[in-house]
Amino acid sequence: MNKELKRIIIVLVAICILFVSLIVYLSYFQVFKAEAVKNNSYNKRLWINEEKILRGSIIDRSGKILAYSEKSGDTYKRFYNYGNLYSHIIGYSSREYGKVGLELEYNNTLLNISENTPLNELKNIVVPNTEGNTLKLTIDHHLQEYSRNLLNGKKGSIVAMNPTTGEIYAMVSLPDFNPSALKENWNNIMEDRDSPFLNRATSGLYAPGSTFKILTSVGILNTPDLDKQYKCTGSTKIEGYTLKDYGGKAHGNVNLEEALVKSCNSYFAEKGTMVGKDKLGEIADKFMLNKNIPFDLPTAKSSFPYKENLGKTDIAAASIGQGKVLVTPLNMVMIASGIANKGEIVKPILVREAIAPDGSIVESNYSQVLSKATDVFTANEIKNMMVEVVNRGTGTNARIKDIRVAGKTGTAENSSGKTHAWFTGFAPADDPKIAVVVVLEKDGTTGGKTAAPIARNIMIEALNTIK
Repeated sequence: MNKELKRIIIVLVAICILFVSLIVYLSYFQVFKAEAVKNNSYNKRLWINEEKILRGSIIDRSGKILAYSEKSGDTYKRFYNYGNLYSHIIGYSSREYGKVGLELEYNNTLLNISENTPLNELKNIVVPNTEGNTLKLTIDHHLQEYSRNLLNGKKGSIVAMNPTTGEIYAMVSLPDFNPSALKENWNNIMEDRDSPFLNRATSGLYAPGSTFKILTSVGILNTPDLDKQYKCTGSTKIEGYTLKDYGGKAHGNVNLEEALVKSCNSYFAEKGTMVGKDKLGEIADKFMLNKNIPFDLPTAKSSFPYKENLGKTDIAAASIGQGKVLVTPLNMVMIASGIANKGEIVKPILVREAIAPDGSIVESNYSQVLSKATDVFTANEIKNMMVEVVNRGTGTNARIKDIRVAGKTGTAENSSGKTHAWFTGFAPADDPKIAVVVVLEKDGTTGGKTAAPIARNIMIEALNTIK
């Protein structure tokens, strides 16, 4: 009897363990995996609605149609009016290749469907949707087209945004692809070593070079007892490692402003080590490095791993935007915008609103402060120094007649090849309307020579055309 009872208990315990394990698994799946599976672009359930709902259009800030759908037999066909131009923004919606970009991130909105709850499923049966919502972007079509033409086939990225509202006016990444010709070009795109599918604006991670000196300058200004004077001899030695200024040029006696104007590596390497990794890291965090940036598209996380065991040489390298520092172009334009916006960094916005078929607004994006990166006095000092960078320093190719432009150049070394050329800045300096970042990947030149004039032209065009 006892043996029989023990067997029963063992069986019951085993059943209980299996039951609990099932509950744990299902709970884990529901909490951590369900959303990913539900939104997977290859999930066949997502395509059921595609056959009965006219997918909403995507338009620019002035109403120009960028993507739309039309009835084709028993289903709907998607059209992209401008080929490559919006490939990294809109992405594509393909039964064969899935969905990416806004087509994926706003799939439910474009189809005007709610979450798949039993109540919503029943509601859709009783009153089925036949037409999706329209997405209205913050993008200015003219500036988007103008910016892409300025890249002129180079690898790299351009992002232009309003520094006070966060609205993205242009976002370009090259190389790109044609979403209307995926079937013909798929294999070539997948095999292309230049990664046309990579959105360099949001997911390209680059050494920022001297553009990072903006953050180092914030650290120097916020270290009260730090001597702001320095005698540059063209190089400095830190823990046996010799760090040179560009071309080995000696800048002589410089203060912080002159060091930024001349982009003196020795100055910032020396002063950066005095500021220390913890303070530099804290500043980097406030400028959204090491953080997930909330955005309408997936973004890579910029990084400054200051919590690691970094030596003086690591800190010196980071202080001039080299070593272990990596930044996305989107993050860099947010850094410039933070200085322009009196120290406050706002959330970048790509989708302004979603409009229902009856014309009502069903979703809206509003300006939102993400971080108080620095105080208004420090931001103003940095701004004035950035103005001098453009007036008489490394950024003179970004000058605009009768308009004060603030900017910073960067020439970033990388282990895989030629230097990256950077420029980031904003205008007008005293009433900022446009912030721009330009990065030319493996350009082999300086940011002042090639990136600055591109940024200048974009700022002029934006100030003249965007109202």
